Amino acid sequence: MTAINTAPTRSVMEASRRALGALILRDMVVLRKTFREFVLRTLIQPFLLCFVFLFVFPKIGQAVGGGGGAGASAFATVLVPGVVGISIMFQGVQSIALTMAQEFGFTREIEDRVQAPCPIWLVAVAKVLSGAVQGLISAAIVFPIATVVHAAGVSASVSLHWLVILTLVPLACVTMAGLGLILGTSFEPRNIGLMFGFIILPITFLGGTYYPWTHLAPVKIGGFHWLQTLVLINPLVYVNEGMRAAFTNAPHMHLYVIYPVMLGFCTAFMALGLRNFRRRVLS
Repeated sequence: MTAINTAPTRSVMEASRRALGALILRDMVVLRKTFREFVLRTLIQPFLLCFVFLFVFPKIGQAVGGGGGAGASAFATVLVPGVVGISIMFQGVQSIALTMAQEFGFTREIEDRVQAPCPIWLVAVAKVLSGAVQGLISAAIVFPIATVVHAAGVSASVSLHWLVILTLVPLACVTMAGLGLILGTSFEPRNIGLMFGFIILPITFLGGTYYPWTHLAPVKIGGFHWLQTLVLINPLVYVNEGMRAAFTNAPHMHLYVIYPVMLGFCTAFMALGLRNFRRRVLS
């Protein structure tokens, strides 16, 4: 007689859950093995921004934030959360968009990932979640260092608002990881330079890293605040304004605006990114 296998079989949901955990764990293992490179990649731009604007400029008498110690300290209060915001953004782009361009390109590593026992879209979700975790780590590394890199007499006025930190920072990390998913599935490996030139640079310089959104009001044509209105399509504006609400008492955009808009960006990025990912995999 043939033996009947009575061993319980895993459900589709359980198999997908385990595959998702394995995919994320694989990325975390890679991160642990390359953590030194990760830290250097994360720190170099924020460190240089704080070093030049908050240490070198005051030392050489270059006016920043209106000049004087008070002006420089006010500028430091604006800049420190700004560099945390761009660190989260760059981590989302670098950890997902750049690696995904390689995986869809010459390494073809994506073909191994999509053979996991889970839906194709779950592979992309795993990439976003691992990118969001790396964004959280980068924020935790950058913030304390940015608060101490300054000249004598210059200091950022830091005030931690934990409810905002624990809710808004993870949301920002997932949103920027979703942006990385869109960029990674939209640009061919040979066009990565165009991505930085036409997408990342405008987002960075018009994202409120060096100034609050409210300070754009004087830039207008007639009575229309055209630049202040135009940059509202930039997700980094809401990230940086949220970081100021989380880490300082500086004036910032209302939280009842920041939260729903960031949730909208996160939803849109994930929907478009998952659609593009599926098309790239099945093409």
